[in-house]
Amino acid sequence: MAPRGRWSAGCGWAVRTETDTETDTEAEAHMNTADSGSAADVGVEIDDVQSGALRPRPVPYQGKFVFLRVDDRHAGRALLQRLLPLTSGGLPNVDSDQGAWVAVAFTYQGLRALGVPQKSLDSFPRAFREGMAARAELIGDVGESGPAHWEAPFGTGDVHIALSALSSDAAQLDQELERARVAFQDTPGVQVIWQQEVHQLPTGRTTFGFRDGISHPNIEGVGLPGSNPRETPIKAGEFILGYPDETGNLPPMPSPEVLGRNGTYAAVRKVHTNVAAWRRYLRANSSSAEEEALLAAKMVGRWPSGAPLALTPERDDPELAADPHRVNDFLYRENDDRGFRCPAGAHIRRTNPRDATIIGDARMHRLIRRGTTYGPPLPEGVLEDDGADRGLVGVFLGAHLERQFEFIKAEWVNDGNFIGYPGEQDPVAGHHGGTGSVTIPEKPVRRRLRNLPSFVVTRGGEYCFVPGLRALRWLAELEG
Repeated sequence: MAPRGRWSAGCGWAVRTETDTETDTEAEAHMNTADSGSAADVGVEIDDVQSGALRPRPVPYQGKFVFLRVDDRHAGRALLQRLLPLTSGGLPNVDSDQGAWVAVAFTYQGLRALGVPQKSLDSFPRAFREGMAARAELIGDVGESGPAHWEAPFGTGDVHIALSALSSDAAQLDQELERARVAFQDTPGVQVIWQQEVHQLPTGRTTFGFRDGISHPNIEGVGLPGSNPRETPIKAGEFILGYPDETGNLPPMPSPEVLGRNGTYAAVRKVHTNVAAWRRYLRANSSSAEEEALLAAKMVGRWPSGAPLALTPERDDPELAADPHRVNDFLYRENDDRGFRCPAGAHIRRTNPRDATIIGDARMHRLIRRGTTYGPPLPEGVLEDDGADRGLVGVFLGAHLERQFEFIKAEWVNDGNFIGYPGEQDPVAGHHGGTGSVTIPEKPVRRRLRNLPSFVVTRGGEYCFVPGLRALRWLAELEG
């Protein structure tokens, strides 16, 4: 398939395609220090926004993703009636690590299967209507990551409803999943076609060995502060439909208004991580364990603890990483404009450039990311693959699929023009195929890594619409 066009990085059109989100505990710690604005200031109807769209995942966490196919529209609507009591809106309670929450989303084919009128279907953006598989080449899902190799039912058109359930409490999660299971069983005409369990590893880190869940945008009017106290609040319309975005305009919204308002879009992706290849590459390009750790940090932009290179470039600092007031308290232009601490091509700097000198405006391309781990860890020190499937199920949320998720993937992850390194991809998330390269600024001579393999492989993905609670009721009450 030919690409459907690319953007100029300076035109304003489109975490962390693999950026991190912040834990509830860290978010609460910032509540009194960040100027996040209140819901009343801009009139955001928080209680109508699904909690899963705004709430950072709990820590520790476990959960499940479930895909459903709707074979009968009336059965699909009946299922939504049963799922409505399981969904909630608004921000988490003070005791946010207790309980469980369920989020409900729909693909374009799912809305069609439910009998949404064609006029409403046509009002959704092109990217959502086409789906992720049709736009795979544009976002860099090629070769072994291409849709031809995806895990069924991704990209087949059979995925209609996507459910996620997350909790820090196993008993609460089991209770919510049982309620959902009963809803499925009581609804002939709706089939469960895919399930994926996710969990926090015992180390509290990703399969690559790095802490996740660190950064979250500061959204104006939501009341949940961002993790970086220096970040000016970003307009709510960048993330929630029905409110002005950073351009000062209302993002295009599906019709009727009850369907679109307080909704958002989600790019859901399953990504396998080649941990053994990652370890072998670091070992082959380092002369000591210390150099190996530094090289890994240069590629990611943080140390395994989560401490950012921009603040501690020479060694890991677990104490800094554990302090929610310090771990994200930095800007690149102020601390490291030339990238001698954190390279411009490092994973976290590419996917969230903050105030760095780049082509374009980083605030136009921010995302909310919900990253969860699946599969067992590769035992420490093992350099050969054991055949187990392990990786990430990521959910990337925003009001503009094209200028947020797709832009980040196409321009920031899979190309380096915006930072002056054309042709270089994200060292961690790029699809290198053994021919990739990455530049690491050093004094007196920069270092250039070559022949990078692909450390991640896309197993599948779907574009989903996450409606507000009123919209869920509207869908459940459709007639005809």
